[in-house]
Amino acid sequence: MLTPACSPLLRSQSNPDLNAPRVRTAVTEGPEKNAAIATISPQTSTTFVGKGVKGGTLTHEVRDGKHVLTLSSDFENPTTPDPHWQVVDSRGNVFLLDRLALHEDKVNRSITLPSYITDVTKVRMWCAWAEIVLGETSFARPIALR
Repeated sequence: MLTPACSPLLRSQSNPDLNAPRVRTAVTEGPEKNAAIATISPQTSTTFVGKGVKGGTLTHEVRDGKHVLTLSSDFENPTTPDPHWQVVDSRGNVFLLDRLALHEDKVNRSITLPSYITDVTKVRMWCAWAEIVLGETSFARPIALR
């Protein structure tokens, strides 16, 4: 392996930028190309805490290159009139997303995060009718989406 100190091709007196150490990466083609994305282990949040939501966690995973949040099976749907997904990033920006309850008996248990969200620090269940936070959970550290 060539290092900047021993290779005249990687060092240059006339171009100081070439004197900096180099990091080489390999680009692969085919099924191996997305192997790094496929091996990202799912991340689980802390338990939801709040007046309207008790129990349950979230799992973050990457499916087909998209970031997906999924509610655990022990999550109980809040009984408020208009619960929504709400995501908070590390800068404090709040993103109001889809409704949690689709119909009386159907619940949107997972959500694909839009591309304009750069990271996720907290996830809240928000009642859009009463304009209050029903419950909140967080991850051990912000999840970078880009």
